[in-house]
Amino acid sequence: MAQRTPEERLVENKQRQEKLKQEERRIKSQMVQAERKARTRRLIEIGAAVESVLGRPIEKEDLPKLIGFLKQQEERGGYFSKTMMPTNE
Repeated sequence: MAQRTPEERLVENKQRQEKLKQEERRIKSQMVQAERKARTRRLIEIGAAVESVLGRPIEKEDLPKLIGFLKQQEERGGYFSKTMMPTNE
């Protein structure tokens, strides 16, 4: 096997670097997509939980009231945050 020239080795290294960069971009893209899917699922589950408590669908015009209510609970003593804190069991 003939030895490669420094120029050939440089070209091979650049090709390997490019492949690694492509792989890194692909993995990062997969991670972002997985995070987005998890967030979407979480938001859907939260909406479903609120609808189950209300006993009716949440309408777009209900959102300011819901947000206002949650903010008010926080201002009055952080009730919502305290309720949502993980328990040490």
